[in-house]
Amino acid sequence: MDEAIQLVEEAYRDYGHNRAKVIPRHRIHVPLDGFDTPTWFWLNVIPGAVPHHGVACVRLGARHYSYPRSAGKKRVLSAGNTGLVLLWDMQTCRMLGIVQDGVVSPLRVGATSGVAAKYLAREDAETLGIIGAGEQAHGQVQAIVTVRPSIRRVKVYSIHKESRERFARRIAEEFEVEVEPTDHAEACARGADIVVTATTSADPVLSGAWLDEGAHVVGMMGTNDFDRRRDLDDLVAQRAGVIVVNSRDQVVQDQQPEILDAVRKGYVRWEMVNELAELCIGAIPGRIGDSQITFHSNNVGMGIQFAPICRRLIEIARQRGIGTELPADLFSTFESTT
Repeated sequence: MDEAIQLVEEAYRDYGHNRAKVIPRHRIHVPLDGFDTPTWFWLNVIPGAVPHHGVACVRLGARHYSYPRSAGKKRVLSAGNTGLVLLWDMQTCRMLGIVQDGVVSPLRVGATSGVAAKYLAREDAETLGIIGAGEQAHGQVQAIVTVRPSIRRVKVYSIHKESRERFARRIAEEFEVEVEPTDHAEACARGADIVVTATTSADPVLSGAWLDEGAHVVGMMGTNDFDRRRDLDDLVAQRAGVIVVNSRDQVVQDQQPEILDAVRKGYVRWEMVNELAELCIGAIPGRIGDSQITFHSNNVGMGIQFAPICRRLIEIARQRGIGTELPADLFSTFESTT
């Protein structure tokens, strides 16, 4: 994770200096017949190029999405996921490899939160509250304790008691911290120096009213205008002295409610919404006081996250002799231009 954080921060600096390039994530949604619950086919496309690392990529993902109820709450359920990252060397235009992104996703999302937390979380932060108990939540804990080794206590909440207790045991063993499963999201957030949401909920699970002064909040709901899910209420953005998103363009294109609803209601001025790349190059200040609430909306996957991490994974795979070798000429057509 520490290496992933470094790679992602370098990529965002490249982006902040207008060298790295992205196209905002695009999704298509097609309703399907023959399912017990209304279900859609989603196709996800995320491109990016990072000259600093000499690599460009396209992340492609196909899933089925539905919205069943679990424990009395509306959830989002994804199934049949096929996520691939295709990478090219920018100097030679040759394909470097194809990476299945199931394991990559918690790593690069966590690393992105870790980059923001370096600038926005208090250096003496001791308590982390994590709402969610899946692989994305694990990646968030891993990143936060990497950039804030001062963390001594982790509180975790999930709507399923077995999930939060299993997650608590895993975190305690891996990171040697005190872990407390809580029976309500409010108990998880109150008293926490850093609060992270990583859920599949369709409705807000965190209220800004529960935040202590000086807290750093990480929201990870990168929805679009198709489903408009959110983890955080408007009060989180309203109370924040600093708001940072991965991409402002994505907020607008997808009409993401965790930011735009607060702007439209007058709780937040659009000029207050900054980008992570600006933070990484020093164009905006990070935290400026111990009592300030800071908010990182980890609002979208970007090609500049996938590109350097997947290139490094391919390098490691080649060094270790793992993976599947495919003939390069299956993926390249090099013809004379003379």
